[in-house]
Amino acid sequence: MKRGKNYKQAKEKVGKGKSYKLEEAIKKLKDSAYAKFDETVEVSMRLGVDPKHADQMVRGTTLLPNGTGKKVKVLVLTKGEKEKEANEAGADFVGLEEYIEKITQGWLDVDVVVATPDVMGQVGKLGKILGTKRMMPNPKSGTVTFDVAKTVRELKTGKIEFRVDKGGNISAPIGKLSFTEEQLVENAKVFLDVIIRAKPTSAKGTYLKSAFLSSTMGPGIRLDTSSVLTMLKQ
Repeated sequence: MKRGKNYKQAKEKVGKGKSYKLEEAIKKLKDSAYAKFDETVEVSMRLGVDPKHADQMVRGTTLLPNGTGKKVKVLVLTKGEKEKEANEAGADFVGLEEYIEKITQGWLDVDVVVATPDVMGQVGKLGKILGTKRMMPNPKSGTVTFDVAKTVRELKTGKIEFRVDKGGNISAPIGKLSFTEEQLVENAKVFLDVIIRAKPTSAKGTYLKSAFLSSTMGPGIRLDTSSVLTMLKQ
């Protein structure tokens, strides 16, 4: 892949083969930024797990203290009194039959879909559509719930979902480059900590094999995994 001049210069600032403590990596990320828009900052990790085995699947949610910096569009599929609750909590779209029909016809202008348990029989028909987008409501990710108000508020203020892929990789956005260094450090610590705590008991050997910090347009910055683990124990 051919890289542009700005990318190459950013990579030179990062340094080939170097690894950094989290705070140092975030400074490098900001110093090497060149894009003309507010880039998303992401943490990516390679874990020593085999997701083919159900007992080694790493997935869940966490609430970032400073949010993601992204406006999240939430659709709540429900009926009755829960519709009012979802609307009052700030959901962008609320309803049931009309949205099931719209999604079936190709509409999906949302980031997260939440559903109450009592309508999952109807929502189930959207499995093939939402499943391929990783947007199917699921109790494990907290998106199948009767507590729609709390769920909507959390999604709007920084709740993220994570799931390891078949290669053992996992990643999530932890903010924007416009965030302060302190805000990015706080968010990164929360995400890293929840992944480390989610280590399956059946996983053997090195769990955190590698970790990188990156922005939308910039090169990956390798984190020193030993310093990350030490930091999280403090």
